[in-house]
Amino acid sequence: MTQTARTMQKVFHFDSDPAAYTADAAVLCCFDERIRGAVQKFLRRRAILRPDMVIVAGGAKTLASPRNHFEQDFILEQIRMSIKLHATKRVLLMSHSDCATYGGLAAFGGDAEREMRHHYNELNRAAALVKASFPSVEVECYFVTFAGVFRADGEQGSVAAD
Repeated sequence: MTQTARTMQKVFHFDSDPAAYTADAAVLCCFDERIRGAVQKFLRRRAILRPDMVIVAGGAKTLASPRNHFEQDFILEQIRMSIKLHATKRVLLMSHSDCATYGGLAAFGGDAEREMRHHYNELNRAAALVKASFPSVEVECYFVTFAGVFRADGEQGSVAAD
């Protein structure tokens, strides 16, 4: 036993299945606590029970309009690892209303429709990057508000309630 193992003390017990798994989807979303419950319920409703969660400030913004190339490269690598390690065939990109990385709803003059249009464009820009990087995966885009989750895929031509 190594010195480190001798000094560790178990502080919580649980049983978890150690078997390898296939991820139902890689899910990129923001770490904002206000949307966490809605995202979890939404994923369960969509039968995504084994997601590979990529949770970072701004969610899909990190692909659509990153602060730097490192941010974008890091997220693409996380998706790549989900595909490689867990045979992921589906990627969900999410953004949400009043996201601080965009300056919140205030950055859109308090106009929720304007904010939604902006996120629609951002999500589709992020989706184009993911599709170009990983042509074999299915990509879905969602905008989370405090009243619901909206599908925002380019093929639909408009934001639709889910």
